[in-house]
Amino acid sequence: MATKTQGGLKWELIFSLLFILLNSFSSISVQSSPQSYEPTPENLKARQWFQDAKFGLFVHWGIYSILGDGEWVMNTQGIPVKTYEKLASFFYPVYYNPAEWVSLAKKAGMKYIVITSRHHDGFSMFDTKYSDYNVVKATPYGRDVLKMLAEECRKQGIKLGLYYSLLDWHHPDYFPRGATGHRTGRPDHGNWENYIQFMKNQLRELLTNYGQILCIWLDGYWDRREANWHLDEIYHLIHSWQPSTLVGNNHHQKPFPGEDFQMFEKDLPGHSTKEFNVGQEVSNLPLEMCETINRSWGFNLQDRGFKSPRELIQLLVKAAGYNTNLLLNVGPMPNGRIQRECVVRLEAIGKWLQKYGESIYGTRGGPLAPRGWGVTTQKGKTVFVHILNYQDKALFLPGFKRRVRQATLFPEGTKIRFKQLKEGLLLDLTGVKLNEIDTVIKVSVK
Repeated sequence: MATKTQGGLKWELIFSLLFILLNSFSSISVQSSPQSYEPTPENLKARQWFQDAKFGLFVHWGIYSILGDGEWVMNTQGIPVKTYEKLASFFYPVYYNPAEWVSLAKKAGMKYIVITSRHHDGFSMFDTKYSDYNVVKATPYGRDVLKMLAEECRKQGIKLGLYYSLLDWHHPDYFPRGATGHRTGRPDHGNWENYIQFMKNQLRELLTNYGQILCIWLDGYWDRREANWHLDEIYHLIHSWQPSTLVGNNHHQKPFPGEDFQMFEKDLPGHSTKEFNVGQEVSNLPLEMCETINRSWGFNLQDRGFKSPRELIQLLVKAAGYNTNLLLNVGPMPNGRIQRECVVRLEAIGKWLQKYGESIYGTRGGPLAPRGWGVTTQKGKTVFVHILNYQDKALFLPGFKRRVRQATLFPEGTKIRFKQLKEGLLLDLTGVKLNEIDTVIKVSVK
């Protein structure tokens, strides 16, 4: 084998360094986003409302519901575009009643709804002039389900946010292909810039034709992390159309400039039970965790893994203790109804919030970091101690330095004995019957 001379090694090193630098610059331009973003006063006000709201309804609904195998069915079953398009002709949600959906969200104690306007299958659940592949033009139902929901949200005083997929398994200009959607039978060519313009056009429709929008919930960036998504332009356009609209992107990374809240998929902030959350930093932006009631986002006929009301209520409480919202998902059936199992659980959460809502709404994460036994939330001069899993007769809150005026069982008002030590606060739980879901102690501080 021939050996390299010292001069040859020197030039090889130089070229290697140049290659790394060029790729670094390329990466910076690809991930382009505004380096300086100043949210407007309207946007900051919306952020505060969002943090106070604490609880929202996520809705995954599309023509994929017909197959009853989740929202990823086009990809998981490798269904070609021309075959999948036939589903639109079957979509006729005869029982769709947005008033019932919104009323259910309110009954559950939710303050906002986020619905899929377009998922990865590329089918638009709204009336768009930039594609005939939409709920008005391609289905026998022929009505704009999104506009119907938007009108009902305004009528009942619920804010509306819109999920919008960056990833598209249907659009011919989504090219080069990403990590998914390789078996859909699309041609191996396309114009990426045309696709970016298509998204801008649709987002303009969503933000100009459907009233005030709380947030744009983007997803699918992870399919082509190396691509130039023109996020700087997209974020700027969203904020120019509606300055108060919050922008979030489910990319599982530290938020990019121009984003207004950070979401965590199926994990509390800082946790990584899901591989895609490993290494995701927690920012100072408003936070939101999204989770399913069973195991599926879109309607899945055979998914019987429903979480109990206790599990869901405790998840909401934990989320509040982590200073994050909970966006809890339902996947309506193709007939337009929400599964009874979901309805029962949402009503149970609402009933609990009627009694304990003061310890959740308008709060921020408490002075004590989450513990194995539970979490704390706080609002003004009140700290709520949420005991979720505990058996002992005394509970010590290390590092609790604020002077305590009184501690009471919430909402009953029964006084709890306490002792303030230099190391923290000791709560005497003798005689307190712990609630199997959440024992709440209200600590009033000076």
